[in-house]
Amino acid sequence: MALEDVCGMNKVPFMMRFDERQSMWQQEQLRTATSNFENPYCLMAPPFERPAENLPKILAHCGVNMDFAHGTTTLGFKFQGGVILCADSRATSGQYIGSQTMKKIVELNDYMLGTLAGGAADCVYWDRVLAKECRLHQLRYRKRMTVDTAARIICNISNEYKGMGLVMGMMLAGYDDEGPKLIYVDSEGMKSSGLVFSVGSGSPYALGVLDTGYRYDLTDQEAYDLAKRAIYHATSKDAYSGGIVRLYHINAEGWRNICNTDCADLHDFYCAAMHDKKKDGQNGDAGDQELPCGSGWTSRKLPEDNVQTKLASV
Repeated sequence: MALEDVCGMNKVPFMMRFDERQSMWQQEQLRTATSNFENPYCLMAPPFERPAENLPKILAHCGVNMDFAHGTTTLGFKFQGGVILCADSRATSGQYIGSQTMKKIVELNDYMLGTLAGGAADCVYWDRVLAKECRLHQLRYRKRMTVDTAARIICNISNEYKGMGLVMGMMLAGYDDEGPKLIYVDSEGMKSSGLVFSVGSGSPYALGVLDTGYRYDLTDQEAYDLAKRAIYHATSKDAYSGGIVRLYHINAEGWRNICNTDCADLHDFYCAAMHDKKKDGQNGDAGDQELPCGSGWTSRKLPEDNVQTKLASV
């Protein structure tokens, strides 16, 4: 064996034992599969072209049922006190609830946050890569990365992997030299700045509440209540949203986690408040507490429907 080592004959493929060749093959496969540890921007693509189009065909041919339906509700808006981010915590795969404690708001640095919507694995992985880039940028240039720069990095990643099945829609919110920023980016390479955004399957319900109660001159407490109220209504209407409502506030001092409230507790609070308001209304008191969507239209419409039903039965 010593002579083989000196002459290098043990490295010739036909002179190697089977277990050695098997071990080398496994190491090579492991090195290839974990290449993103050295370069996080280098990911293994599926071994066929146009994965987003061809994967469903392959699964149908093999008789494998894989449901890629996604659901979530995240929102963000700017107001005079900074930026508010709020999200639920339910992670689903089709009809299956995988987790009720998913953290959909990620701390990128002390002054910037990112939200998750779409594929959980895609969003979590690239948010971690972005957090690493933020830290390296701060070490290299002795200043924090701006929100626009972070959004441009995600857009470049999305364009590079466009058409490969990447499902990602996130909001980047932070406070830099130009003030508060709120930017939406997705897996199609779209980048948009705005005052109000909501992403996910429950976003139509959340936007309905935001359109009703949002204004730029909100106080901090009003902004907190509006964000929690919007997510609560989305979770009550959207089966793919639920769990814990996490609320964050970003201003010139950095971000703060305001509260983490269970949806069941919010439901009990709003139902009790609605009952108190109806009771005060019957006594002639309008009530001091503003309630979500308390237009009274439903209470007026129900008796009319009952009358129509009785007339139809007669």
